[in-house]
Amino acid sequence: MDLLIRRAHPTEYDELGTITAQAYLQDGLLDFGEGDAYLGVLRDVAGRAGAADVLAALKDGRVLGGVTFVPSGGPMADIAGPGEAEIRMLAVAHAARGQGVGEALVRSCVERARATPGCRSVVLSTQPTMHAAHRIYGRLGFTRTPDRDWNPLPELTDITLLTYELTL
Repeated sequence: MDLLIRRAHPTEYDELGTITAQAYLQDGLLDFGEGDAYLGVLRDVAGRAGAADVLAALKDGRVLGGVTFVPSGGPMADIAGPGEAEIRMLAVAHAARGQGVGEALVRSCVERARATPGCRSVVLSTQPTMHAAHRIYGRLGFTRTPDRDWNPLPELTDITLLTYELTL
């Protein structure tokens, strides 16, 4: 598949926000479904683009997915510390899954991290049920870091995000 991975253009923000929100909803990744507050964050590509690099995957001019790359020390980091970049909100449209889009997006983030001065690793958080994403991370050399697993909603005890790291 001939994919183009580049920064998302403002004209693509709405479509990418919809793809991201739908991916999370259709995969059952939002604990409160359509009422989940995180849904607004997923849809707000313009807000993310103001604080991080939002990348889009395109084929024949059609947006197939996207990811948010947070360079070292970026304000959108959930778990990254000094010298670490973070990957967030990886999403691929359901119709484009199984075609290498997610892996191409993650590879692009790794390349960006390698080009970031002082960046020595890439970290990310993922839900336990995101098995296809876990396989991508394993293929690309990421390792699990259970000591960094965390709960984004501490008032709810049944949520744990798994973490991975790739040393550059």
